Amino acid sequence: MDRLLCGDVGYGKTEVAMRAAFKAIMDGKQVAVLAPTTILAQQHFQTFTQRFSGYPVKIAVLSRFQSPSEQARIIRELRAGIVDLVIGTHRLLSRDIHFKDLGLLIIDEEQKFGVAHKERLKELKKNVDALALPATPIPRTLYMSMVGIRDISMIETPPEDRHPVRTYVMEFNEKVIAEAIRREMARKGQVFFVYNRVETIDRMAVYLQGLVPEARIAIAHGQMHEDTLEEVMLSFYEGSADVLVCTTIIENGLDIPNVNTLIVYDADRLGLAQLYQLRGRVGRSNRVAYAYFTYRKDKVLAERAEKRLAAIRDFTDLGSGFKIALRDLEIRGAGNLLGPEQHGHIAAVGFELYCRLLEEAMKERQGEKKVEPPDPVIELAVDAYLPDTYIRDSGQKVEIYKKVAALRSLEEVDALEEEIKDRFGPLPAPAVNLLETVRVKILGKHLGISTITMQRGDVIARLLPGVSWDAERVAKLLVGFRGEVRYQPGRPPVIRWPRGRVPAGTVRPDRLWGLLKQTFKYLLEEEIAKKQEYIHPLRG
Repeated sequence: MDRLLCGDVGYGKTEVAMRAAFKAIMDGKQVAVLAPTTILAQQHFQTFTQRFSGYPVKIAVLSRFQSPSEQARIIRELRAGIVDLVIGTHRLLSRDIHFKDLGLLIIDEEQKFGVAHKERLKELKKNVDALALPATPIPRTLYMSMVGIRDISMIETPPEDRHPVRTYVMEFNEKVIAEAIRREMARKGQVFFVYNRVETIDRMAVYLQGLVPEARIAIAHGQMHEDTLEEVMLSFYEGSADVLVCTTIIENGLDIPNVNTLIVYDADRLGLAQLYQLRGRVGRSNRVAYAYFTYRKDKVLAERAEKRLAAIRDFTDLGSGFKIALRDLEIRGAGNLLGPEQHGHIAAVGFELYCRLLEEAMKERQGEKKVEPPDPVIELAVDAYLPDTYIRDSGQKVEIYKKVAALRSLEEVDALEEEIKDRFGPLPAPAVNLLETVRVKILGKHLGISTITMQRGDVIARLLPGVSWDAERVAKLLVGFRGEVRYQPGRPPVIRWPRGRVPAGTVRPDRLWGLLKQTFKYLLEEEIAKKQEYIHPLRG
């Protein structure tokens, strides 16, 4: 198994992981749980210990919180098979870690591990089941699951009484921030204030204290001594402070239900998955939670930062993690799937073509290689495009053209037509022609047609070299369209529609499209009824 378990923060991914771990241990295997931070590793250790308390399961934790002598003892016990379940940070990926019989590897917050770590994980995973638990998988991981390199499961049902987090993207405003902190304190709640610069974090804490003098403020960041950090987090968890000024150290899996307001300073500097993870730290109880993503006053945002903040603002519904990951995949691309480099050659070939090439390579490796016939080339005196007067924004127009290029079935064309009408209004003639061209291409491709052109007023379709129709199909064509359509055998065979004249220019050629679609659908009736692709002679 190499499975991705996607679900929003707080949806129960850890619960699924605990049950999988229990099953593996009961079958005599060892289990490793990999977490990106020491705090999260410690939290998992407490959760697993509590849940497995009635069973003979030996659990250990490996992180910088353990002394060297404790770490050496745990490593010996892992090698001897005494420890059944080990929870650890990147320390688990060190070369001195050896298992007696590792059966399951659970990777929490997989997006936090770099490419080099993942190359090391591949070595561990060769004969081991692997379960990854990302709330927002990074584009590369998500795409690998979408094309079948990895399996994917979704948890879509939110916990009971869970409300979406109310999200605001705005310039930093002292009054709004002070009001947000006071409102949370009034309902006996706590606040996370994320400030991702360790050098000046103390100054920010003093500034906030001046804004809200009655608030009790604590500070937490990754460069603190582990004992001090653990103490701060524990006392905050127990309610000793109202506001925790911290770095993004809190983004991973921390579960403090009493914290229901999040304020992020310089949100434009953070990644989309990071922003989403941070928002997941609030709203973990039945209270309505608030998230403020702020950027500096009068700052001109970079285009990518603007897109990220727009995405985090738009996707506020419960279960939006997967949609956010898909948007991230759109913004950043999938990356190089096989090597250690962070990005591949997507820009050179275009995202859709890259995805198609990758999918074809995957199918070939899985023994599912099919020789696809090329799309028919249609050369008719017809205007087929999206006019500027219809879609004014060039970015949106390119997006629609990309969707048109990716269409592979009549159902997809119908769905896109509905979407375009819904967004931009009734289709003008050139846009109708564009979609009709795609419909004719899809039908023609199944019949092995290579070109559709006009000659002296007749519409002519030529078959691909090496393709010829059987006598039954030719007879069906001639009987069904007596006098309207002619079949001329030869190399290649030609189908001719006499008197299929269409005036040049922007006249909407209903008759032409109707004639072509009617003929092709008639010849494909049985295949369409069976919902099967026409088996092309070239494919064998």
